Amino acid sequence: MKAALAGDALAYRSFLAAVTPTLRSMVRHDCQGFGARVCDVEDIVQDVLLTIHLKGGTWDQSRPLGPWLSTIVRNKLIDTLRRRGRHVIIPLEDVMERLPAPEETECLPAYDVGRLIGRLRDSQREIVRAVTIDGSSVRETAQRLNMTEGAVRVALHRALRVLAMACAETRESGA
Repeated sequence: MKAALAGDALAYRSFLAAVTPTLRSMVRHDCQGFGARVCDVEDIVQDVLLTIHLKGGTWDQSRPLGPWLSTIVRNKLIDTLRRRGRHVIIPLEDVMERLPAPEETECLPAYDVGRLIGRLRDSQREIVRAVTIDGSSVRETAQRLNMTEGAVRVALHRALRVLAMACAETRESGA
């Protein structure tokens, strides 16, 4: 790092190549300790490398490099956690089996259900029918419609929200 700061481009390149695996390990360890997502590791490593590049001149060459790097890693991790906020992200697949069954509600006549489903866009209608009526899995539906499983889940969620609002409107109007 000292040679890099003195302007030796080859030393700088060598330093970055040598320190990156160590940084990655530090970030991965800190992510586990702070409860950050593993998928944030590479982004944080890139932020740390950029900070080293931009702020390298702030390193006191009379002091060890490790604590300076550790401070940058910790600060970038904290920045990432702050940007993310206090939202905890849990994949739906991890909790689907544990979700309580929906409460029994009064059933709508079949023609009402058909009319409500008719309000959906064609793709949403096809997904709702496949998953909720035909009993196909999200994976099967995604394969059949040439979509990703995530896209099917999102479309299903949005369609069910539209149906819930339409059902509420129907009940309120008494129709």
